[in-house]
Order: sequence, then structure tokens, then C-alpha cells
Amino acid sequence: MFRHTRLPGESAEYLAAREELRLAEIELMRHREEVAARRRTLPPGPPVDDYVFLEGPADLDAGDEPVREVRLSELFTAPERSLIMYQFMYGKAQTSPCPMCTMWIDGFSGIAHHVARNADFVIAAAADPPVLRQHARNRGWHRLRLLSCGDSTFKFDTGSEDKDGAQDSTVSVFTRDGDGTVRHFYSAHPRMSPEIEERGIDLLAPVWHLLDLAPQGRGDWYPSVEYGP
Repeated sequence: MFRHTRLPGESAEYLAAREELRLAEIELMRHREEVAARRRTLPPGPPVDDYVFLEGPADLDAGDEPVREVRLSELFTAPERSLIMYQFMYGKAQTSPCPMCTMWIDGFSGIAHHVARNADFVIAAAADPPVLRQHARNRGWHRLRLLSCGDSTFKFDTGSEDKDGAQDSTVSVFTRDGDGTVRHFYSAHPRMSPEIEERGIDLLAPVWHLLDLAPQGRGDWYPSVEYGP
């Protein structure tokens, strides 16, 4: 049952404005669910190459060797499961880890074991395995599967890298047919249009939504890999 708890001293003006906001929030929720439903009903996407990735030991603290090759089709752990991949801006022209990506992946690290109940989830970057894994150790990303794809055209083909090696962040979803064919299902980038600079995948990070609850909003704040005192 819906219940609005009135606090002492709330004015009629505040109550009226808050009710208008509540109705707008309900409308936003319903629209978000409608968009998600449309996404789920996308037709089968195009087949993609069975790209090769490099992967170190599952235990981050076990060092960086041996490195093994794993194909895209082998990242699916069971039939009927989707593969969700976050493409990290690190490697090639991006010589230091992206602070925004790092913030997102910090969040993924905390919830990856929940996602794993329903879908496979990995992090892919152009950085070499030892470099990627050292950053992961610094951040405590022990629950994430980390893949290097700097030796393949995967990131370029999926739109998260240009011909000069400049990196972009991307979230992609892949499916696998019964015959083993891997298909691209969905991708989203931070820049959805010329006027939308970096908000295309905001739904993946709770930080922005928490800041948006406050009257100051998010402002021009930008995350950092390390914060000073």
C-alpha cells in the first residue's frame, strides 16, 4: 500500500510540489520499463566473429601467468544465458585507466555475483593482461572476469575503439544460438547523440542517481581514480 509519511512543518506548497514530482517519477519508471521491454523484444542480431581474448588466472592474487586464450563463444557458461560485457577504456591510446570506467567497474565488482545468477558478465580492455590485472588488484576487483582484447579487432569492430587506438566505453550484450553461433544483441555508448555527451549508460552507475537526489545534483563533478584527503 502506498503511504506518504508527512513530516512536521511541511507546507502546502511543498506537499503539492512533492506530489507532482511523485507522479512524474511514476511516469519515468513506467517509461523506463517500456524501453526495457522494447529492448528485450529486439529481433536476433547479426552473427559476430568468434574473437579471441587473453585471460590470466581466475585468482587475481595468483600472479599474471599463465595467460590462456579464450574465445567469445567460450565465455557463455550455460545454454540460454546471455553474455554482458563492459568494454573498459584502458589500453593503446588510453595509457591510463579511465576514471569514469573505473567508477563503474567498482560498482560492478560489488554486484557481479548477483548478476552471475542470471547472465554471464565480463570486463574487456585493450590493455595487456598484466597491466589490466594490476589495476584490478589496486581496486579490489576480485569478483570480476577480466579479459584483454588488444591483439584483436574486437573493440574496433564493436565501436569502442577508433583506427588510432582511442578508446570508448561500451556495454554490449551477446547471445549464443544452439549451433554455437554468437550474435550481437545490444550495445550502448555514453554518447547517444551529438547533444548527449556522457549520459548514455548512466543507468549502470548508482553514483549519479544518488547525487541526483540531492538539491545540488551532480553538477560538473567528475570521478577520479584516486581522491585526495
